[in-house]
Amino acid sequence: MTDDVRTLLVRELEAFAREVELFPDDPSLFRALPGVSNSAGNLALHVCGNLKHFVGGVLGGTGYVRDRDAEFRARAGRREDVARELRETAAVVAETLARLPEAALAKPYPQPIADMELSCGRWLMHLVAHLAFHLGQAGYLRRALTGDGRTSGALPLQALAQR
Repeated sequence: MTDDVRTLLVRELEAFAREVELFPDDPSLFRALPGVSNSAGNLALHVCGNLKHFVGGVLGGTGYVRDRDAEFRARAGRREDVARELRETAAVVAETLARLPEAALAKPYPQPIADMELSCGRWLMHLVAHLAFHLGQAGYLRRALTGDGRTSGALPLQALAQR
């Protein structure tokens, strides 16, 4: 299952980078619509911080220190920098999960989550769903903001067959 989680997280992070690159300009990446609290740029920074902390920092010992507030405070940035951050996060996730023994999935995640003890495997599955949720939000937001219905090719099934 570790390989499956790694495959899905990397696939979604790569799709998120492509989604970011489809925004027509840098300012539009950090725009939101009425009733929507976060821009696609904020969502991208958020998933990077989330995965660099919970996968890279906690499971991989990278030393990453998360600033969650900064993920949502950003109001500007360059598309290429955000896409690069997503791809760097994919590399951290891939490297960390490649070293994680399968037996670790049945053990408790090394730190409590919202004062709960969760298995590492269940927490990693949650992180996959969390990432996919925010990727979908970013894609929908881009289409609504720009009127551009092009797809980023998110969730390609071919990536599931590759090993």
